[in-house]
Amino acid sequence: MKHFEANSPHARDIATLIHPNTNIRKHQEMGPTIISRGEGIYVFDDSGRPFLDAAAGLWCASLGFSSDRLAKVASDAIKKLGYYHLYRHTSNEASIDLAEKLIALAPVPMSKVLLQCSGSEANDTAIKLVWYHWNAVGKPEKRKIIGRLGAYHGSSVAAISIAGKPEFHAGFGLPLPGFLHTDFPHYYRMRQDGETEQQFSSRMAQSLEDLILAEGPETVAAFWAEPVMGAGGAILPPAGYFEKIQAVLRRYDILFVADEVICGFGRTGNMWGSQTYDLQPDMISCAKALSAAFQPISAVLINQRICDSMLLQADQQGSFFHGYTYAGHPVAAAVALEVLKIYDEIDIVEHVRRVGPVLQEVVGELADHPLVGNYSGVGLIGGLDLVKDKATRDMYPPDAGLAAKLEANAQRHGLVLRLVRNRIALSPPLVITESEIQEMGERLRSTLDDTWNELKSY
Repeated sequence: MKHFEANSPHARDIATLIHPNTNIRKHQEMGPTIISRGEGIYVFDDSGRPFLDAAAGLWCASLGFSSDRLAKVASDAIKKLGYYHLYRHTSNEASIDLAEKLIALAPVPMSKVLLQCSGSEANDTAIKLVWYHWNAVGKPEKRKIIGRLGAYHGSSVAAISIAGKPEFHAGFGLPLPGFLHTDFPHYYRMRQDGETEQQFSSRMAQSLEDLILAEGPETVAAFWAEPVMGAGGAILPPAGYFEKIQAVLRRYDILFVADEVICGFGRTGNMWGSQTYDLQPDMISCAKALSAAFQPISAVLINQRICDSMLLQADQQGSFFHGYTYAGHPVAAAVALEVLKIYDEIDIVEHVRRVGPVLQEVVGELADHPLVGNYSGVGLIGGLDLVKDKATRDMYPPDAGLAAKLEANAQRHGLVLRLVRNRIALSPPLVITESEIQEMGERLRSTLDDTWNELKSY
């Protein structure tokens, strides 16, 4: 157990804070790493030591970790209008401008925007809108929502129920009834012997259709999917996957919600992951890079079909009884607008298309490492499957301590990684340069080397 001075930030943290996705008991013993400042793609702890953050915080710090320009925009916005809401016909110009911009940027025709405060709220709102739609058109029995094993869509009660991650359900009495899960579409890990990607995708689509038929198509309301599964471990869809999945959804008139919280705004080499994989969603949730994480803001984009249903509900119910105090916050909206301007100025999509292949090459070379069974990636996102045996794809058991060893070695090499079970997910800030990608690759190889040396006799 570490010892900290009584009034140090570490001791005060232990005494007062509960940390998300953290072993609370273990935290009492080891305490926090205090991050004091950021510069570009690096963050610095309270001793001044730099760390290259290969995860962009939580997939979100697309422009890095500090910005004088955005600080000024936020300051000016606060001075002009520090807060107001969107309730009861009230609006503000920043929210209007942002909604117009999002509709103009949308990958498929969208009608309206609901501004929210987080990715969790965006997906939670979309769930309610799914039910709102089917109630409006006289099909209230269509309530079941299908997510995918391994997926994550936020931590609110409904959004986490879509997630196919049992560890997020355990102890909470979740998921809620009516939330179903279809297969984890990780070709490397879940394929059958001799199965091609197209064959694997056909099996995934057939499994989804079997689930829908077993439940009754008349009871299934919507299907949720990220273009690339982020918290699943940066899992790319196999060839033909979304083409086949969307055909099933159309066959049974099931709404499709694309969760673009991680993929939106350039991550995959297009403005949206939906463009990269030819998705045709009825709704889109987005957050994270919308404000480059400088302000908490998110949005739900809805197509005309959903909008028409909301108008029907207005005729029946009167007001739209849903909202959040800070939704459409003028300061957050102003910052998000400026972030989108920056993306335009630096041509963020073209930048990702230019440096993305460098990341794919540099990190792809690690596929020959003894710890690595497979690498896959697109744009500025990628994932490495860590295995005990390359031939069998067997993973290290929990008692091997792979995660703890990897994290300790990464920290020693000044690298921040995201480990999802036995897979490293990479999503560096979108402004990363070619030389910084080379540096990231060197630090990652050193981290893997040290971890392999500790595990090879296991």
